[in-house]
Amino acid sequence: MPVIVQALKDASYQDQQDLQKIYRDAPEWLFAPFSGEAELIESALADGALIAGRFNDRLLSAGILQRHRDVWYLSHLCVRKVTRRRGVAERLVNQAQKMASQAGAELRLLAPAGHLEAQALAAKLCVPLEVPAT
Repeated sequence: MPVIVQALKDASYQDQQDLQKIYRDAPEWLFAPFSGEAELIESALADGALIAGRFNDRLLSAGILQRHRDVWYLSHLCVRKVTRRRGVAERLVNQAQKMASQAGAELRLLAPAGHLEAQALAAKLCVPLEVPAT
């Protein structure tokens, strides 16, 4: 599946609809510190921190990519439910890792402690996993 990963600067109406579909099925723990999907999407777009995976002009996955000088953090990673288990999250993480490396930074995943999905993805891709500060 040729998923194109891109930083989302200007979200079209269709992109906004796709983002809502991506996060609609997300577990509640994924939204912290946001109150829900709408606030997460709005905040990430306003900050220019949203990264997304696109296939056939539709968004399938998204996450928040915080860029710092030496370390970039990928958090709130979610794949649309009907597309899960097809390597879309892996593609997004690998591309974010490449972007970070090109900027001279290291990529780390951020997820609350105890979430096996995040731990498994980090282990599979050999990406450090950190627990966000509360």
